[in-house]
Amino acid sequence: MTRAAPQIRTFLCRSDNIGVLIRDSASGACAAIDVPEAAPVLAVLDAEGWSLTDILVTHRHGDHIEGIPEVVERTGARVTAPEKARAAVPDAARYVREGDTVTVGELSAAVWETPGHCADHVTYHFSDAGVVFAGDTLFTLGCGRVMEAEPAVLWQSLIRFLDLPDATAVYSGHDYVLSNGRFALAADPDNADLKERVAQAQRLAETGGFLIPSTIGEEKATNPFLRAGEPALARSAGLEPGSDPSAVFVALRAWKNRF
Repeated sequence: MTRAAPQIRTFLCRSDNIGVLIRDSASGACAAIDVPEAAPVLAVLDAEGWSLTDILVTHRHGDHIEGIPEVVERTGARVTAPEKARAAVPDAARYVREGDTVTVGELSAAVWETPGHCADHVTYHFSDAGVVFAGDTLFTLGCGRVMEAEPAVLWQSLIRFLDLPDATAVYSGHDYVLSNGRFALAADPDNADLKERVAQAQRLAETGGFLIPSTIGEEKATNPFLRAGEPALARSAGLEPGSDPSAVFVALRAWKNRF
């Protein structure tokens, strides 16, 4: 028997955070990926008639966890958080690390530790469903700012995404698509696929939409940080074509910081 695809809803929280709900169609179990703000999460649950059973935390930053207490009080959802974020999320029912598995009804996700943006960051990969929740590690057309490590640490986290099937849907934690697109065009100006994706993002923004989710295939073709092995990106970063992709990534990330 073919398993029904999960139902997924995305919506804005705060100013630019992305709220996500994933629901197992078979069991009715439903998880929020982070809770940046309680009201939008609760509103979507009410509109859909869904019951929240789980909250999966990607990292400890306040704009990803501050809505958790209110949502837990309203729904009784079980919180799963990174082991390294235990101090910041003290009341979680479970703490996870690299190699662990989490379930939402009949849906199952592998836990990846993806440090770089912060030391405790994890990613949830639902391989059978073909979706990955990347938090603030990988964005549409961009990546997270490095805050608690050397940039090369974030590069090692990012290259894990390159091994996923191209059709994998990528859900990121913020809508930074237009600002990321401006930098991407500066770094990779001759990329026709990138130009079309930025144009698509602009069209969506005009009607209140956003280019999330993306796919791994689209990011491999248009995200400058995942294209650090391409000669054009090395030249743009001021390095020789054929330079180590890690060095190119570090140069690109430094450029983006001051862009």
